[in-house]
Amino acid sequence: MEVKLQEVTVNLATGGVKVDKSQPPVLLVHGAGMDRTVWSQQTRYLAHHGFAPMAVDLPGHGRSEGELLSTISEMADWVADLIHELDTGPVRLVGHSMGSLISLEVAARHTDAVERLILMGAAAAMPVHPELLGAAQRNEILAPQLMTAWAHGARAHVAGNPTPGLWMRSGCQALLERAADGVIHNDLAACNSYDAGDIAGRITCPVTVIVGSEDKMTPPKATAQLVAGFQEVDLRHLEGVGHMMMIEAPDRIREMMLSALR
Repeated sequence: MEVKLQEVTVNLATGGVKVDKSQPPVLLVHGAGMDRTVWSQQTRYLAHHGFAPMAVDLPGHGRSEGELLSTISEMADWVADLIHELDTGPVRLVGHSMGSLISLEVAARHTDAVERLILMGAAAAMPVHPELLGAAQRNEILAPQLMTAWAHGARAHVAGNPTPGLWMRSGCQALLERAADGVIHNDLAACNSYDAGDIAGRITCPVTVIVGSEDKMTPPKATAQLVAGFQEVDLRHLEGVGHMMMIEAPDRIREMMLSALR
């Protein structure tokens, strides 16, 4: 599905069906260097279980046009404008990694736009290793390689994929490699410079936070610091899963999302 926002084309994946505005809208926001396809194991499921999912490509990502946005705040304002343009009313907002930071900002600063919030791979701050930032700035293949290695739990490093015939890690790396030059560095720099501070205390809608026990990018300890600030929060743990939880454990993520969104 494509919509126009400020005369720029924005692409969204809807699970293969036309958006039904009578169903609760769910907007899904991807992480650094990625696009809407990271949610492919969830959008179709939600579309056939009573929701209207829309997984967005951020500006300059995937099939969306527009210039890259260099800060989390700018991305959040853009997402808030998109919600208004979609004209579905308040959304259930789902964010992963960088997308969780964006979603935090939207929920805190545009309270009328968000009905519920689901965060995956979340933390109040996401510092990025200088080696990774440097590789991304030079548009080296090392950047996707490092991100893929750190983003998956131990099981994903061995083999296996919920989709027969595919290798989880290589699929994730291929997704990152197809990002245009500058995209990964732009996103990592935005994460590296962001600090949520006390933003969690300003969020009034129900919040669900899903954390992977083997997440090395946003470790459970870092997630706990964010969770402590929410007024109302449902914390859920996934054992044996790393940062790319919606790919590593799609069945469990779908079940958790379905119960949290209702």
